[in-house]
Amino acid sequence: MPSQRVRRDHPDRTPRCWWCGDDPDYVRYHDEEWGRPTTDDVRLFEKICLEGFQSGLSWLTILRKRENFRAAFAGFEPARVARFGERDVTRLVKDAGIVRHRGKIEATINNAQRALELIEEQGSLAAYVWGWEPKRREPDAKGGEGIPASTATSTALAKDLKRRGWRFFGPTTAYAFMQAMGLVNDHLRGCAARKLCAAERRGLVTSG
Repeated sequence: MPSQRVRRDHPDRTPRCWWCGDDPDYVRYHDEEWGRPTTDDVRLFEKICLEGFQSGLSWLTILRKRENFRAAFAGFEPARVARFGERDVTRLVKDAGIVRHRGKIEATINNAQRALELIEEQGSLAAYVWGWEPKRREPDAKGGEGIPASTATSTALAKDLKRRGWRFFGPTTAYAFMQAMGLVNDHLRGCAARKLCAAERRGLVTSG
């Protein structure tokens, strides 16, 4: 693994986390999206789904296919995806613009149905998700160093969603989702985006 240090050698001299490398799409994702707190249900559902599709693949692969995923899955609007049937599964399995994994495709449709149940119960997907915000930074669940791969909270979140019938959402995927949507701020110290995400979190209203 590369040294987990902030890089300062980008052309614009902006200090960034090492993991976004030099790819323009990845740098833009790092700067404009990763870790930025969101309460938008559609975007939250999209992030859950894409993190599930990413399992076993690189995130850059998913990022480059994201517009194709959005077109294929009705913009990730849970109410629309929940109505997908077998004909849609067949269509999606043949769609070369996305990851053609039948299990993950079927899980996305199932999870849309489960998301609607959560929205009915909690008022919004955001209300449920933000209820899992850790009170303090947690160590890696398996004792690893650096940025965690999973934590006690991500493990509990994955377990709760599994109990509710969600699929393809284990502890590691759950933690990647928590990082992506701003439930935790894992930008490295010194990264320009870290303070931005922290400031946005302080101004975010997550309930009421």
